[in-house]
Amino acid sequence: MSTSIKQGLGLLFMIVILGSCQDIQDEASFDLSYPAYFPEPHYQFGKNKLTKDGFELGKSLFYDPIVSRDSTISCSSCHFQGHAFADHNSTLSTGIDGLKGVRNSPAMFNLAWNTSFMWDGGINHIEVMPVAPITNHVEMDETMAKLVAKLRSNAKYNAYFKQVFGNNTEVDDQQILFVLAQFMSLLVSDNSRYDQFRKGLVEFDEEENAGYLIFKKYCTQCHAEPLFTDFSFRNNGLEFKNDDFGRQKVPLLDDDFMKFKVPSLRNVEMTYPYMHDGRFRTLKMVLDHYSTSLVPHENLDPSLKNAGQIGIPLSENDKEKLLVFLKTLNDYTFISNPLFGE
Repeated sequence: MSTSIKQGLGLLFMIVILGSCQDIQDEASFDLSYPAYFPEPHYQFGKNKLTKDGFELGKSLFYDPIVSRDSTISCSSCHFQGHAFADHNSTLSTGIDGLKGVRNSPAMFNLAWNTSFMWDGGINHIEVMPVAPITNHVEMDETMAKLVAKLRSNAKYNAYFKQVFGNNTEVDDQQILFVLAQFMSLLVSDNSRYDQFRKGLVEFDEEENAGYLIFKKYCTQCHAEPLFTDFSFRNNGLEFKNDDFGRQKVPLLDDDFMKFKVPSLRNVEMTYPYMHDGRFRTLKMVLDHYSTSLVPHENLDPSLKNAGQIGIPLSENDKEKLLVFLKTLNDYTFISNPLFGE
């Protein structure tokens, strides 16, 4: 690629970034925006009035280790923007005092469309979700009461919360959860090459289109377009490890053994390692699992049983084409947008 072309692409990239930032800097137009082909978001804000100041306060808390017991761990410690707010450092995420959890922290984007949260769906509302990592003993190990007290005694935050919620209010746990929900809900990823294709701005090349056809044949039952998840919980044939029973711990039903939430495949190339416990480092390992390594659990998802055979019949050529298509789901604007950065 010539220098002039690179410079032109770089300028175009900055125009896209600055354009998205301008939308949100204008208080009058501050809102959750998304493409016409997206479904209506599940989260509607309700009593949580979305404002620019509320969003910025939520972002400040997201990146501030003050939310943890000893101020060493922030939300961003396990959700890094450069990897679509996933934890890319290790298979099992690390919390306070270097303690290891039992799962890998999932990516964070398009959360306003989620009907439940966590790998097992144990939390059903975005305004409640942060309580789990904040209070978990191997994550942030803080109590909401102590966090409220810390923020009330912090001059910067005390003034910031009054700016958002009014001078006659004191920081409380509801306000904390409201502003975090505002920040998380606006983490919208909708500018990948796939999105540009859907908007009619580009055409897929031959390999991308071939991979897209394979994807639609074998993968859309769980990873439904355009969000690339159906938000369901499924047993996808993983070997049982680390005493993690998955969703079975939530409703205590035997049929939910080893069922985990279907993750979105948007930005999938950047959100390694894969599965709830990060057991697969590469996408090729994931595809190999689905084609040759499934464990035939009694409640294995029916979509993984084809004509009496366990697994998805993918040739090596199919896998190569599928990997090409999955790259079109990378949203480089999203992972570099200063609006979402620290």
